Amino acid sequence: MIKIENLLKKFGNKYAVDHIDLEVKPGEIFGFLGPNGAGKTTTIKMMVGLIEPDEGSINLAGIDMRKNSLEAKRHLSYVPDNPDIYEKMTGIQYLNFLSNIYKITKNEREKRIKRYAEIFEMEDNLGSFISSYSHGMKQKICLIGALIHEPDIFILDEPMVGLDPKSSFNLKKIMRNRCAEGKSVFFSTHVMEVAEKLCDRIAIIKDGKIIAVGTLEEIKKQAKDEGSLEKIFLELTI
Repeated sequence: MIKIENLLKKFGNKYAVDHIDLEVKPGEIFGFLGPNGAGKTTTIKMMVGLIEPDEGSINLAGIDMRKNSLEAKRHLSYVPDNPDIYEKMTGIQYLNFLSNIYKITKNEREKRIKRYAEIFEMEDNLGSFISSYSHGMKQKICLIGALIHEPDIFILDEPMVGLDPKSSFNLKKIMRNRCAEGKSVFFSTHVMEVAEKLCDRIAIIKDGKIIAVGTLEEIKKQAKDEGSLEKIFLELTI
């Protein structure tokens, strides 16, 4: 579903992402972990077409992102770490705008908006301007907008930040349900407990390089440590 090969990005003389390889299979939740400045967000921005790689390839749902980015983007949704969206729109205007882009029919969009607004407890706020939303509410409207076209690939950068416990729980449930349908979820997080409980496989990046990848058990074997993911992460990245 996602295949990254020899991906490289430099800013000046600094290697933000240094020739990394990753593969995410259909039906898999894949966690992307690393300390601040390790290259997580830069990698994600290249995956979704916001930054052009210097070298390497990104293949999403069988489509080369660099050669056919528009078609590749039809198969994915992206939720950034900072929900910076159209504040002069109301929530429902924003969701209808996205529905128009993805050519979702009126009946279908109404059903999806209703379902996800109920899940994230946003029914009473869709008529308000996004500028009036709290950070958590902006995160929720971003999530609803990202889910509205039922993407094959769901890419999230620190998705739990700002969410209340119930919304975090519901988001994790949605992520797992999507994978049960054969779709893929790729997300970065600093919350080790979430990654440990939720992810099928994990990659750890440090200084732009992948230093460990696999299931939790495989990473424990690589690190020769049977401790928690948090303990292993700290030992590998400090």
